[in-house]
Amino acid sequence: MKDEVIKYSEEMTSGESAVLQELRAHCYAHYEDSAMLSGFFQGRVLSMLSHMIKPKVVLEIGTYLGYSALCLAEGLADGGKVITLDIQEDSNRVAREFVAKTEFNDRIEFLLGPATDLIPNLNETFDLVFIDADKPNYSNYYNLVFDKVRPGGFIIADNVLWSGKVIEAEKDENTQALHDFNKRVLADDRVANVLLSIRDGLMVVRKK
Repeated sequence: MKDEVIKYSEEMTSGESAVLQELRAHCYAHYEDSAMLSGFFQGRVLSMLSHMIKPKVVLEIGTYLGYSALCLAEGLADGGKVITLDIQEDSNRVAREFVAKTEFNDRIEFLLGPATDLIPNLNETFDLVFIDADKPNYSNYYNLVFDKVRPGGFIIADNVLWSGKVIEAEKDENTQALHDFNKRVLADDRVANVLLSIRDGLMVVRKK
């Protein structure tokens, strides 16, 4: 879409909390990889989806600075929680500091370590899983969480358009992994899915 249309869409979208505004500003000011942040519009989409689903347990794979975890926490059912996984101690420390400023401090659980090691040891049933981590492992994460997602639950994966590279003939490792993931989801008769062309692409999957 044209930049003007994107700007208009954002202007016509409900605002984020003061802490999320502060976190976004902190990220853009101090991190060269700030594109990893979900950002305002996608954050509002994640919050809206969470409000619609009203999850009791959310699993997030890839915490970064905690922005998306906070957005997903906004729609939690009473007594619900977000479990968020990451391997980076420095960014995780920042995420914890910002989460501590919010009402969700006791509803977001941080776990450090490789997600492929952590997920098998999580004895939870997930209503919603958000995948936003290393791209070559997307299909692995999908397989690891699938049986832990309740029937009718959702898996959302970020960056599935990868700046449009997924439609190019020549694909690097990350692009090929995302293209393979997209095809895998589409071919999985256990689910229904829609690929939303929001920001860098959100794959929304419903387990039948």
